Amino acid sequence: MPLWTLHGNGRTVEPGRVVAPDERLNWPATVAIGAQHVIAMFGATFLVPALTGFPVSTTLLFSGVGTLLFLLITKNRLPSYLGSSFAFIAPVTAATASQGMGSALAGIVAVGVLLALVGFIVQFAGLGWIDRLMPPVVAGAIVALIGFNLAPVAWTNYQKAPLTATITLVAVVLFSVLFRGFLGRISIFLGVIVGYVVALLHGEVNFGPVTDLVEDGKWFGLPEFQLPAFGNPGTWSVIAMFLPVVLVLIAENVGHVRGVATMTDASVNRYTGRALIADGAATALAGTFGGSGTTTYGENIGVMAATRVYSTAAYWVAGLFAILLSLSPVVGAVFNSIPAGVLGGVTTALYGLIGIIGIKIWVDNRVDFSRPVNQYTGAVALVIAIAQFTLQWGDFQLGAIVLGAAAALLIYHVGNAIARWRKTGADDGGPIPAVGPLGGDPQGPDVR
Repeated sequence: MPLWTLHGNGRTVEPGRVVAPDERLNWPATVAIGAQHVIAMFGATFLVPALTGFPVSTTLLFSGVGTLLFLLITKNRLPSYLGSSFAFIAPVTAATASQGMGSALAGIVAVGVLLALVGFIVQFAGLGWIDRLMPPVVAGAIVALIGFNLAPVAWTNYQKAPLTATITLVAVVLFSVLFRGFLGRISIFLGVIVGYVVALLHGEVNFGPVTDLVEDGKWFGLPEFQLPAFGNPGTWSVIAMFLPVVLVLIAENVGHVRGVATMTDASVNRYTGRALIADGAATALAGTFGGSGTTTYGENIGVMAATRVYSTAAYWVAGLFAILLSLSPVVGAVFNSIPAGVLGGVTTALYGLIGIIGIKIWVDNRVDFSRPVNQYTGAVALVIAIAQFTLQWGDFQLGAIVLGAAAALLIYHVGNAIARWRKTGADDGGPIPAVGPLGGDPQGPDVR
């Protein structure tokens, strides 16, 4: 039996239907759609290594490998591209600054292993316990605090070249409102291109490494690999800093599965546990060899919604295409040459968007902020993140992300327990059923 059956005549999508995960168009059309998926994910995927100092080619390689692994683990029934997760930016930035990249990779591996374990539990016990542990007010707070915690990083880059940064930021915003559909979804990528051209005109781009590679004829080569440093004295404090990212990845993967199920077949929901296992395995694999952690991508959901093609065959093409791109050192060098001003402009918008997506979770799920427990759950977590609170005991340090996430969980659950015990009416009465998928509109942006 073939992996995919041909949809209709193989050239067009039949009226009123979609190309299901186990169907495909003819191979030329499938290859074209797969390439489109790579373009859709590329603008966001390369930003994470560009911002954190990870090798771009390595991250791209494990993005492609992770996508193929995801398809295998989900039995080729859940279309998804695994790109770089923005949720890792804050802990990776803090970890590399204090302990080095090896410790940051250890944190990524730990997140992957824990996410896979959660996936096994979900596979056998269902999702109910996640909804109880992380209701919308808590999930929104954790997503938002990860974005707002990065605000100082954006300003550090922005002030190095204010004019270039401002033009980049304006371009991102303008493209997002000028264009519809696919071009609107890649407004950040288009803004980077505009900023890069401006930086070139101002002499801010160091194009030397790219020129050297081209002159030496090094168009192809293996990416740079690095192993995690579990033996470093401060690694355990780094791992603690990374653990809240698991909650974000759970929200993103669950939202992705629900989004695909809504647009194809409700039976897709039964692969939620496998999706979590697959993303965990891909993240752990990437961290083991020097790549960034992965997650399902909203940009690719948008491509599927626009084309009505949900075939997993297109994602096999996309994964293989990404692997081929990763084997060119020139590609990595070009993206490593993006100057600070461009990064400052684009991250001013990007980090703010991550924060707003957390707030969108509150709005979509109608969180009642007239109740004190909900007010303090969000308020305290956000202030801890924005002010960058830290606690330290010797070599062990807890950063703002883990403190903010812990505060959100403790205030919500302990506060509700006390309110019910005292019968003060201050508890929130439990989570309100979500309007849409966890994390918001399946066709909108996610935290990656």
